[in-house]
Amino acid sequence: MWKRDFVFTSESVSEGHPDKVCDRISDAIVDCFLTEDPFARVAVETLCTTNFIALAGEVRGPEKLTHERLIDVARHCVREIGYEQPGFHWRDAEVRCLVHAQSPDIAVGVDAHGNKDEGAGDQGIMFGFACNETTVLMPAPIYYAHAILKSLAEARHSGAEPGLGPDAKSQVTLRYINGRPVGATAVVVSTQHSDALSSDDVREIVRPHVVNVLPDGWMCDEAHFYVNPTGRFVVGGPDGDAGLTGRKIIVDTYGGAAPHGGGAFSGKDPTKVDRSAAYAARYLAKNVVAAGLADRCTIQLSYAIGVSHPLSVYVDTHGTGQVEEDRLADVLMQVIDLSPRGIRTRLQLNRPIYARTAAYGHFGRVPEPDGGFSWEATDLVGELRGLFGER
Repeated sequence: MWKRDFVFTSESVSEGHPDKVCDRISDAIVDCFLTEDPFARVAVETLCTTNFIALAGEVRGPEKLTHERLIDVARHCVREIGYEQPGFHWRDAEVRCLVHAQSPDIAVGVDAHGNKDEGAGDQGIMFGFACNETTVLMPAPIYYAHAILKSLAEARHSGAEPGLGPDAKSQVTLRYINGRPVGATAVVVSTQHSDALSSDDVREIVRPHVVNVLPDGWMCDEAHFYVNPTGRFVVGGPDGDAGLTGRKIIVDTYGGAAPHGGGAFSGKDPTKVDRSAAYAARYLAKNVVAAGLADRCTIQLSYAIGVSHPLSVYVDTHGTGQVEEDRLADVLMQVIDLSPRGIRTRLQLNRPIYARTAAYGHFGRVPEPDGGFSWEATDLVGELRGLFGER
């Protein structure tokens, strides 16, 4: 589709969306375990609804991380997001913890022992993608959808817009001409707000956050700028709709512009290749595009539980590649060890860096000094160019 004229839409949801509340709690629990033991095993799911949060899953880590400690983590997350509403309050919500020890049958397949290297924590397929539509090498629709909600969240947290609530969604539709984005044909923003604000008030609060995020001249016409299309969004968050960990996997990745293997990221330690291999695939795809070897790149990896190396590595440059795809796949396997241990070591994933990934996308972010978003680095560019004789 990148060689023709079309329109394409992606959506984002805010940190206060019910599913994202759950992702945040689950990832904060991962961080809690990795802080105490970098080799802890965590697979935790969260459910939330009206003043109720449930934690479930399997862990292996320090005994001092009791149910009470995990319940405190959940409350802290809800407080940081900003929920102090009658139907969902960080202090008043009932929190139940049903987390238990990891199955020994899973552990024996995943753990390294004897001559066996550490195996993948599950079977599955993972995709990575990059394109040169934006400076962070992400598809433009999801990039701008995230940016609008981040801007609104910053205004809410700073106190600049106290009438906004934590729950919000955005949707950006862009027109492409000859495969390149040229402007928005429609923008949708739904944001929770106080009862004191009218629909017109909310529209004018939202407008500058959209206009300032989109490139000059990209704003859609007034008829296709939709803010709270139902007219009212006072009751929101888990009080308005139940949330679950892992239900926003397209929001978390490429906004539908690239394939998805189906596995969620949040709540999983980095031995789970649903998470770590998806990060590695993005890391490789981004470096391929950053090196100028392609304008677009999709990478698929596949794994079997307990097996240390990928069963397959597939590369597709969508007709934009400057090198042969088969050779590129071979080179990528040479420049990085794609075993679970190799990925974790290369990207230094055994650190408490995951709660920050739970909203506004796992990709298209800036690598951080403490190792957060390490998979967004482009430190392979020089090596890749050298291997293909590029400068």
